[in-house]
Amino acid sequence: MAPYTLAVAALLGLAAAQSLGTASKEVHPKLTTWKCTKARGCKSQSTALVLDSATHSIHQKNDTTKKCGNWGSGPDAAACPDEATCAKNCVIEGISNYADYGVTTKGGAVTMKMFGKKGVASPRIYLLAADKQKYEMIKLTGQEFTFDVDVSKLPCGMNGALYMSEMEAAGGKSALNPGGAAYGTGYCDAQCFVTPWLNGVGNIGKKGACCNELDIWEANKVATQVAPHVCSKDGIYGCTGEECTKTGVCDKNGCGKNPYTTDKSYYKPGGKVDTSKPFTVVTQFPASNGTLQSVIRKYVQNGKVIEDAASTIPMDDAYCTKNGATDYMRLGGMKGMGGAMSRGMVLAMSIWWDEGGFMNWLDSGNAGPCNATEGDPKVIRQVEKAPSVVFSQIKWGEIGSTFSGKKNNRWDRE
Repeated sequence: MAPYTLAVAALLGLAAAQSLGTASKEVHPKLTTWKCTKARGCKSQSTALVLDSATHSIHQKNDTTKKCGNWGSGPDAAACPDEATCAKNCVIEGISNYADYGVTTKGGAVTMKMFGKKGVASPRIYLLAADKQKYEMIKLTGQEFTFDVDVSKLPCGMNGALYMSEMEAAGGKSALNPGGAAYGTGYCDAQCFVTPWLNGVGNIGKKGACCNELDIWEANKVATQVAPHVCSKDGIYGCTGEECTKTGVCDKNGCGKNPYTTDKSYYKPGGKVDTSKPFTVVTQFPASNGTLQSVIRKYVQNGKVIEDAASTIPMDDAYCTKNGATDYMRLGGMKGMGGAMSRGMVLAMSIWWDEGGFMNWLDSGNAGPCNATEGDPKVIRQVEKAPSVVFSQIKWGEIGSTFSGKKNNRWDRE
């Protein structure tokens, strides 16, 4: 996703600790998801969710009032002189009630609220496999991914995001990180942020946590964007120095497509995609000989399929080149992004605001109708006292297998 400011990142608190605490048991909310084929339809599976390790209570072993590090500065030097000592000195506790942190589930739906029991929660969650010990590894090259979403309570400045990250299935679980995926460890993305822990181990070298990132959905009720971000390294990678910058190993900006740039009446309350009501988002990833060719977006609402704005212009390497996504192309383009998608990526969902940039990159200027200050969290609180997003009916499988609906010819002619 677009770069968090340090102020926003601070809301995520600390990254995961290694030793497991006993103060609270980890209880993962269940979430039904579906895998689909054309021949057999969609088959439900009993998956679950885990909050990012940063949300868990983290403290030093012998003093629960002391933290083990801060965002952007690596682990505490006294508690973490080396990786092994760090694992002994730092403790991560389980979360028994996810509702306290703004996350609730019912069947195949998850509601994420910006505020939790103790104020701003800004939760980020990952999809666990049925065993709840590893992340569900989703392979999307040549496939499609579909979900329903309700963005009606996301005003200007908010972002309800659904995306893929090339994390490890076990979340870096090891002798120094016994919690692993079950405690939400091992996060990485194309922004390469420095956190106290890298893949669940004390980040003594203060490296950035980099990996391929596929932003399928970043949106509020007036703007949305799809944007793959590719890296030149496979899997999670600890960057240093120039590697972590815009000219380094990962594409920070991504190759983005936002319908507002071509049709200002397309995506909004009462629009062609009416964001005052729930709708279905379909994203297809056609491939040739195993190589990703493009990204195709469709919507379904009221039983009708709505083709993407500027649907005749494919989002492929030519599109990315023409629209100035130079880093995306430099680091591998669609072929590189498809490589990560073929290896398998982890589904992440989040709700957040941008205290530094007010989310202008998503919904202001050429990107959306919001003015420069509407995304200020102080303004958001006045407009919507309880920002939230609901993701449901999450399905993936063969292209054409995850959704149905009639083509809306009226909109096709516009």
